[in-house]
Amino acid sequence: MAKALLALALWLCFSLPALAAAPKKPPTWAELTSEQQQTLAPLAADWDKLEAERKRKWLGIAKRYPKMKPDEQARVQRRMQAWAKLTPKERQTARENYKKMEKLPPDKKQGLTKQWEDYNRLPEQERRKLGSSPRKPPPPPLASKSPTEPASDAGAPTTAPPEASPASATPESAQPAAK
Repeated sequence: MAKALLALALWLCFSLPALAAAPKKPPTWAELTSEQQQTLAPLAADWDKLEAERKRKWLGIAKRYPKMKPDEQARVQRRMQAWAKLTPKERQTARENYKKMEKLPPDKKQGLTKQWEDYNRLPEQERRKLGSSPRKPPPPPLASKSPTEPASDAGAPTTAPPEASPASATPESAQPAAK
């Protein structure tokens, strides 16, 4: 009997800390406090579908939110709203891109940061224009077509004149693609 009690006591000593440390299930939307719901409002529709890890991250942001400056709070709200509008596929792509960025060497990160800052300095209309235009694949070399292959354009020649290069064939191809 004493051995059984000792075994039970030892088991409790070792298992209770493990049980206490076991991650508890994150709350459903209805279980959030009103302050958390107000902060995380853009995520309300998707909250109960989020993975536990994602919920914990958002809850961490909600916990820090009251201590943020008003401009930081506004930025968090804007980003949360933009995130909520993304499709699951777009969110996954964003996560993958973030992971790729984290693996880049510092000089490449700095170069991309500078490009992003340059892009953000553009007028809103120019940014919309760049963001909405799909990337065009580079045009195929015109001289590579066989003489018997029909032209893709009604009046276009099947071969390029010797002085024309693919890069100078159209003004669009000379411009870098928008990222």
